[in-house]
Amino acid sequence: MIPIKTESAWRGTADCKACGIRDMVLFADLNEQDFNLIHAPIDDLVFAAGQSLYHEGEAAFGVFTLRSGLVKLVRSTPDGRQRVLRVLRPGDVVGLEALATSRYDSEATALTEASLCRIPTDVIHRLAQNSPRLHWRLLQKWQQALKEADDWLAALNFGTARQRVANFILKMRHATDPGVVTLFSREDMGAMMDLKLETVSREISALVRAGAIEPLDRLGRLYRIADEGVLETAVTG
Repeated sequence: MIPIKTESAWRGTADCKACGIRDMVLFADLNEQDFNLIHAPIDDLVFAAGQSLYHEGEAAFGVFTLRSGLVKLVRSTPDGRQRVLRVLRPGDVVGLEALATSRYDSEATALTEASLCRIPTDVIHRLAQNSPRLHWRLLQKWQQALKEADDWLAALNFGTARQRVANFILKMRHATDPGVVTLFSREDMGAMMDLKLETVSREISALVRAGAIEPLDRLGRLYRIADEGVLETAVTG
C-alpha cells in the first residue's frame, strides 16, 4: 500500500469502471480483461487547496489522475525562488515522470480542492506491458503533457505583461463554460508568468476597466469574459 499523506482525505478504493470522467483519464480505453490485471488498490483521494500531493525529488510510488479541481506543478530555482511550470486540469495525469525516473520532478500542489485517483506505478507498468490500449494511452498523455508544457512556455513567459496576463486568462477558461475563468492568488499567477504580483494585479484591473472581464466574486478568483476581442487584441499586442 502506498503511504497516505495525512493532509489528504482518503475516500476508499476508486471504482475505475464507474468513473464519471473515465473517457478523459488514463484508463479510458481499458476493457474487462485489462481491469482484471489490476491487483493493487487505487486510492480515491481529496486534497484541500494549498496542500501538496508530493514534493520535488521525492521517491515516486504512483501517478495521479485528476478528476476535479486544479493542480499546479512547481519547481524551485537555484536562487530559491519558485516557478509554476503549468496548471493541470481534470483528465490530466499528475506525476507522469514517475514511470520513467521513480522520482517526482516537481512539487504538485492543489490550487483548488482537488479529487484524484492515485495509481501505483507497478500497476501502470503491468498494464502497459500487457495492454496495447494503455500503452497507446500513455503515449497520448506523454505527448499531451509535452505540448502543454511547450504551449505554457510560449504563451506565458514571453511578451509584455499585458500579453502574458491576457493569454493566461484565455488559457484558464472552464472546459464546460468557456465564458468563465478561474484565477488564483496574484502571487501564484506571478510565479506562473514570471511577473511581480503588483504587475499582475495592475494588468487584471486594467482588463476589468477595459471591459474584457467582469469579476464574479469578491476574492478576485472567478471572472466572466465580457469581451473576448479585447483579450485577443491584448494578446497580439
